[in-house]
Amino acid sequence: MSKHGRVLVAMSGGIDSTVAAMLLHEEGYEVVGITMKTWDYANSGGSKKETGCCSLDSINDARQVAVHMGFHHFIIDIRNEFGDYVIDNFVDEYLAGRTPNPCVLCNTHIKWSALLKRADAMDCAFIATGHYAVIKELEGRKFISKGKDDRKDQSYVLWGLSQECLERSQFPLGQFSKEEIRKMAFDRGYEELSKKAESYEICFVPDNDYRSFLKRRVDGLEERVAGGHFTDVKGNILGVHEGYPFYTIGQRKGLGTAFGKPMYVTEIIPQTNTVVLGEVEDLMRNGMVVRGINAMKYATIPEGLEVTTQVRYNDKGTLSVIHPTNDGNVQIEFYAHVKGIAPGQSAVFYEGDDVVGGGIIQSSLLTNP
Repeated sequence: MSKHGRVLVAMSGGIDSTVAAMLLHEEGYEVVGITMKTWDYANSGGSKKETGCCSLDSINDARQVAVHMGFHHFIIDIRNEFGDYVIDNFVDEYLAGRTPNPCVLCNTHIKWSALLKRADAMDCAFIATGHYAVIKELEGRKFISKGKDDRKDQSYVLWGLSQECLERSQFPLGQFSKEEIRKMAFDRGYEELSKKAESYEICFVPDNDYRSFLKRRVDGLEERVAGGHFTDVKGNILGVHEGYPFYTIGQRKGLGTAFGKPMYVTEIIPQTNTVVLGEVEDLMRNGMVVRGINAMKYATIPEGLEVTTQVRYNDKGTLSVIHPTNDGNVQIEFYAHVKGIAPGQSAVFYEGDDVVGGGIIQSSLLTNP
């Protein structure tokens, strides 16, 4: 019998999830490894070889570690669960003129649900992943806090996890830096793994060309949206673009037209197939409305709570105050102007390193220019 019980570890074949499984195994847990097949990129028509968590090489890497360390490993196919929700949402959001964050959606609605379902079937008390984050507790509530390594912290993509998920989750890497994790793999004889490159692509768009993915996914999209207008913030026509779904808020490169000065996408209007361009100051906002709120540190987010709000994954965050609204959303008032707030992206609210909660950006605001 194991010292701490049985834990189901999500293993992608990469260094982080592999070392997470190693650490739990060494601590005395009965580890069961599981690799989830989420997407078959070979059938999607992309130009790049299949990579990342869905590739055959990654699946084999995860299995080899499990065999070497002496614990069970299973492969599960969740392509139907994944595709119906995450990919359809990805496409729908771009067609609505928004910028989706599929990794957050996958964590919240697909991966944790799939893991808990299999954990119950395999009599595992816990699930674990290789995310760089920490779970804390306050007055009976579990919540996410930032990991030790600021450069690798992944608390931003975990804001949507429920209390049920957090009660049974473990993040063994939260107290370590990436360099320490690589050394652990090397010291345990996994030299090749310790040097393994990281993958930052969306798993179903490994060539990072989301525009081509949309064109392949939606029949006739290119013809339907071609010929729309670029306008300035006053409505003056500046040129013709390729179609509004192929642009994102804050984009400067790849506009296909020279304007004589740096111009950025400041607004996308699907109804008229219009992409509005402006200068950098036209991207600045001092507020936003956030929907789909998941309160994490507190059962409800207090009115007037001061937080640091992060509006994208690599954003350092901006000091702000939260105002919950009667419709279940929140309005964020920033203490400084923030550049390039994109509807559809996640907004995550922090008290120090602790995640107060998060949601999906519905709209940006400019209340006092």
